[in-house]
Amino acid sequence: MDVVVFSLFIMILLIITALMGEWLVHLRALNRIPIRIHVNGTRGKSSVTRLVCAGLREAGYSVLGKTTGSDPRILDLQGKDRKIHRLQKPSIGEQVRFLRYFGQFRPGAIVLECMAVQPQYQWVTEQRMVKSTHSVITNARLDHVEEMGYRLRDIAMSLSNTIPFKGSLFTAEQDKLDIFESVAAKRGTKVKAVTDHGVTHEDMMGFNHIEHPENVALSLAVCESLGITREKALQGMRKAQPDPGALRVWDLILDDRHFSLVNAFAANDPQSTKTIWNMIKDHPSLEYDHICAFLNTRSDRISRTSQLLELIVKDIQPDSLFVRGDRMERFEKPYFSKIHGTVEQFSENESASIFARKLLSQQGNTLIFGIGNIVGTGFQILDELKKYRANSNSN
Repeated sequence: MDVVVFSLFIMILLIITALMGEWLVHLRALNRIPIRIHVNGTRGKSSVTRLVCAGLREAGYSVLGKTTGSDPRILDLQGKDRKIHRLQKPSIGEQVRFLRYFGQFRPGAIVLECMAVQPQYQWVTEQRMVKSTHSVITNARLDHVEEMGYRLRDIAMSLSNTIPFKGSLFTAEQDKLDIFESVAAKRGTKVKAVTDHGVTHEDMMGFNHIEHPENVALSLAVCESLGITREKALQGMRKAQPDPGALRVWDLILDDRHFSLVNAFAANDPQSTKTIWNMIKDHPSLEYDHICAFLNTRSDRISRTSQLLELIVKDIQPDSLFVRGDRMERFEKPYFSKIHGTVEQFSENESASIFARKLLSQQGNTLIFGIGNIVGTGFQILDELKKYRANSNSN
């Protein structure tokens, strides 16, 4: 046999052996985690991950979690947040490393938020990495259309890649439920369709942030499937530390002028944003005379910016609009010109502290509805606005 060919054969054999060894190590890590809950969907993934973790922990489970939302975190065995400091761009290979790390603790359960967007990566994450026993798909909405498709059906099909074989699927999606049921049936997986109809006002009392009943209903269904009572699960969920991007209302004061800031940045698709607006605009705890829409944009998400501006013009109809972002000329005629009040535009390079002061230069008793992108500049602006909170010790 030629020396070169022989060397190549040995090299290939060594690579195959190494890959098989890695696969066996990964399977051993999975076997140490009897319950693996994989949370996917358009909106609410981080919240559901935290709520399920809290419900399980309250019932005595040793549980670890991982969110990948606005600010990626590990939820440790005590329920505390541990920020993930990445030295490179996020990659789904990260899930393998954390699964092996979690396996060392031999937890009773783990809850992982899906970090893949592209359909093929969603499939690999579930079918080759997580191999979940319980899958959650919160909903299917028009977001990440460049990666998953421009129709709701395409997005639902993409999300269905995380439906396991011979497991359990929990979803609050109604319009495209038939797609999930069809895929689940082929994989021998049971489907539990969940609505928020059974979640009462009393159930929602005690949360230290504004939580969506749909998220609570989904999380309760997962916990109840594992033998946890509704009361016990809710007790734990009320203790859950919310995601940094969770929906909150801050009372702000500047020069004796009061403002209510609604932090709705995590809901950066139009349907979710509209749902939050409908929920918040008539909330009994809020009294205001004026409405200000604050949109923080990304120059690489032009279609999303257009959708959110259309929502602002048609549904929110604010008295003033503050927009932060570049390349905004295209939106002047179709959207800015239709705002009946004032429109203030700011570059992405505008200082966060200066922007915060300008935002609070408006007349008092104004409801500021903050939407759009939160990562990077969004967090910086919130950090500045936090300095003007009436109660700096509140969440």
